[in-house]
Amino acid sequence: MILILDNNNNRAIGLHASLTFIGETVLNLAEDTFEQECSSYQKQECMVILGALNSFNHESLIKRYPTVPFLLIGETLKPLLSIANVVGLISEPFNHDVTTQLLHDCQQYQRMLPNDHKHHKPHKSFDGLVGETDAVKDVRFLIEQVAKTDANVLILGESGTGKEVVARNVHLLSKRNSGPFVPVNCGAIPGELLESELFGHEKGAFTGAISARKGRFELAQGGTLFLDEIGDMPLQMQVKLLRVLQERSYERVGGTKAIQADVRVIAATHRNLEDMIEQGSFREDLYYRLNVFPIENPSLAQRADDIPLLLKELMRRVNEQSGATAKFTERAVESLKEHAWPGNIRELANLVERMVIMFPEKVVDVPDLPAKYRYIEVDAYEPEYPEELMERDAFNDIFSTGFSDYDDEPEVEINSVDASLLPDEGIELKEYLAELEISLITQALERYDYVVARAAEILGVRRTTLVEKMKKYNLSRD
Repeated sequence: MILILDNNNNRAIGLHASLTFIGETVLNLAEDTFEQECSSYQKQECMVILGALNSFNHESLIKRYPTVPFLLIGETLKPLLSIANVVGLISEPFNHDVTTQLLHDCQQYQRMLPNDHKHHKPHKSFDGLVGETDAVKDVRFLIEQVAKTDANVLILGESGTGKEVVARNVHLLSKRNSGPFVPVNCGAIPGELLESELFGHEKGAFTGAISARKGRFELAQGGTLFLDEIGDMPLQMQVKLLRVLQERSYERVGGTKAIQADVRVIAATHRNLEDMIEQGSFREDLYYRLNVFPIENPSLAQRADDIPLLLKELMRRVNEQSGATAKFTERAVESLKEHAWPGNIRELANLVERMVIMFPEKVVDVPDLPAKYRYIEVDAYEPEYPEELMERDAFNDIFSTGFSDYDDEPEVEINSVDASLLPDEGIELKEYLAELEISLITQALERYDYVVARAAEILGVRRTTLVEKMKKYNLSRD
């Protein structure tokens, strides 16, 4: 809707006639009714062409309606072009091409308004299409536009990007959403069975057809048929599919009765169909039948900033299935953003499931990720325990019951420890254990020529723990 507010009546009438001639809906307003009318039409997508005023101040009027795009008439208003929602200036005599371009820019102003200020009619929320990057917003916009129609849709993109999710959302936002959504993976069905799978068959149509069976087209009647991996469809089936798309009818295998196809067709592929046409493996006429409205689904690498939202959604799904969950640290998420994701969202979903299995109800950090997902250099946290705990642990190791890896070795009883180790006058236990620890550490270091990592391995302690003890007891090669 275009609203004209201009006290120059001759100019307003002429502009009204010009815009009506090119098919626009136009309404001339007076100053005393403008605010009421503008508030009413503001709930729709409207724009205002503003000319001479008597009682209003141009600048304050424009700023009062920040969600409405304004066009100005007359050079005297040119200074107002600096206001954000003033899109352009119309000069006399009116130029059709210039005016049409300005109308387009006003539509863009309305379309790209921040979400909180858009005035489009509420619709069903998108199902599973998670993300706030520009790439995902563009896909949502295309879905909203094509869902209103029955046009054929071709969804393109790499494997694992969620092409079926896009197809389901086209169906859910369409007038066919009360009908069935029937997916078919053309690459997963042998070519000789695909015709029967799509169109059904009559009893006795071929060996093994012991009864009549409906095909996917018939099951999708009144709804949407999603043909995934259409690039894998054999050439002979491409011919038959083209005929159905052209004539909107088909016959079951072995049947003679024509069945009307009240079905919206959405196709998807990860292949380059134009290259396949040049190679002779895909029909050009079918390509143009399917490619009425293409939607390019972005790869995960192109929308890496959506990974935090995707992790939240995927974790929710895993929790619904298994009852377990996990969390990722901020630096773990940043590391995941650096990955190329050749498997896209499917690869991310697999990683989430793996992390939940390995770290249920825990927090996952960079060192916990599989090696190929670690793009940030961080030192793994190695806890340092109080000396009292370490001494108690060493004491338990020495005096506790030992268990062998072999069944035939005798168990060592606590009371079998040689009592002569304890002199009659007693010992200073802490000092005794420290001397024993120094002796064992020194032996291990000398055995492996002071290679700390090897000595720590034979002593069964962390490398950092051994380094701290060497500092504590001043043990070095010197």
